[in-house]
Amino acid sequence: MKQGDHGRHKWAWFDEPLGFGFQLGLEIESVVFRETTEYQDLVVYETAQWGRVMALDGIMQVCERDEFIYHEMLTHVPTLAHGHAREICVIGGGDGGILREALKHPIDRVTMVEIDAAVMAICAKYLPSISSGAFDDPRADIVISDGAKFIADTNRLFDVIIVDSTDPRGPGEILFTSEFYADCKTCLTDGGVIVTQSGVTMIQGDELTRTVRRLDEHFVDASTYIAPVPTYAGGFMAFGWGSDNPTVRELHVERLTDRYNKTNISTRYYNPQIHVGAFALPTYIANHLEAAR
Repeated sequence: MKQGDHGRHKWAWFDEPLGFGFQLGLEIESVVFRETTEYQDLVVYETAQWGRVMALDGIMQVCERDEFIYHEMLTHVPTLAHGHAREICVIGGGDGGILREALKHPIDRVTMVEIDAAVMAICAKYLPSISSGAFDDPRADIVISDGAKFIADTNRLFDVIIVDSTDPRGPGEILFTSEFYADCKTCLTDGGVIVTQSGVTMIQGDELTRTVRRLDEHFVDASTYIAPVPTYAGGFMAFGWGSDNPTVRELHVERLTDRYNKTNISTRYYNPQIHVGAFALPTYIANHLEAAR
């Protein structure tokens, strides 16, 4: 965090170096909360224009102003593509945003596996709009555990697995491995879908290539889709995709519209047209996808 004083105007900035001579900067008004948990350094900031944000080990994780884009796209694309999901598993997602969106669907249960209980508790207290009561929903099954270990050990099956992880370093690194994706496949029902956060391709293109290559080792259909999330700066955020049913990625907008309307959910970014368009990739991202084959 940088601080300064220009006459009467005091300022402070959260800066996140992103590589390639590029960084994210947000003007902050105060540090709301800070704690070094068992796994990482966690800070909640109050910003001047973007609401509250949370950073882990100096890396932006969630921002009140634009979080709906990321959470809606990582949740509704696989869930509506599947069409009749009853059991959803969220790996990570301690802020509760994916849980909130998943519970909008007529599902039986959402199992959220978070390694760091402090993240969930702190977000529930200092960023309550993100989870919006989802932690208290009776269909939410909260498991405090290592996500990779849970997937490796469980005998339960899921229709959709959503990997809302940090970047591939520290506690999140194992969630980008081929072994983890292999274990996820054994936990999916026939025609099930796994999606993952796969970084901002302009800056983290190799991350997307590795993710799709490893998904391709285990799934008939491995691909990616995209969305622009302003505070994940540098261009389009990519999401990894894996399924043994290629048809669920190729649904026409009319069928998705029918499912969306029947679900009667409210969204601020996602809609069926955006769903279809998210799989239409700029050439530079398509090149990373081809490099994974």
